[in-house]
Amino acid sequence: MTKAERKFMGNFRELLLKDYMFPVLVALACAAIFAGTHMYVTYNVGAFNEIFVVKMLDEGLKGGDYAAAAGFAAGFLIARVLEGPLVGVLDIGGSLMTGVGIGIPALMLASGITLPIDNFVLALLTGALIGLVIGIVIILVRKLMPQGISSSGTNIMMGAGNATGRYLGPLIIISAIQYSIPAGLGAFIGAAIFYKLDRPIAGGAILGAMVLASFFPVAA
Repeated sequence: MTKAERKFMGNFRELLLKDYMFPVLVALACAAIFAGTHMYVTYNVGAFNEIFVVKMLDEGLKGGDYAAAAGFAAGFLIARVLEGPLVGVLDIGGSLMTGVGIGIPALMLASGITLPIDNFVLALLTGALIGLVIGIVIILVRKLMPQGISSSGTNIMMGAGNATGRYLGPLIIISAIQYSIPAGLGAFIGAAIFYKLDRPIAGGAILGAMVLASFFPVAA
């Protein structure tokens, strides 16, 4: 790496650490996530989220009841936005992928606002605007906090989603069985193996379902 390249990389890293760049980065992430939701609603593929959260949105798309998706995902968004300034870490999974990717679209669909989700360009712009607002709110809260205030008990929230993920195994197995018997059998075997290895059974269930479902696909 030349001297000019090292200088450029140093200046680039310094730029990324500026406070005003945080809302920009969050806006870019949210634009992609919201566009992913557009892809899922339009083409049934592309959502940036866990299977059980996407399932909540899917139930709303099929039955018109978005209460579960909106309540769960939007609640995650509010909690994570409040948590971010206190602990100095923004949980992308809970705040952006779940909140922006599922919660806000569910609220829009429940209110009859479909254009920002149906149109790809508007989905990008809507996601970017949402991310910009979230980033600005987090920076403002952080700036307004008195000096010396610790994160206190909010650090308990960090990793809460991972801790609760261990209880998703049975739900994944049931979903796999509903898809096909081989997928359900694979999910059960994978979960059992991961349980024996003291690993999260949700991951084993997903991998097992994928393996057997690939060998025994459902006929179109």
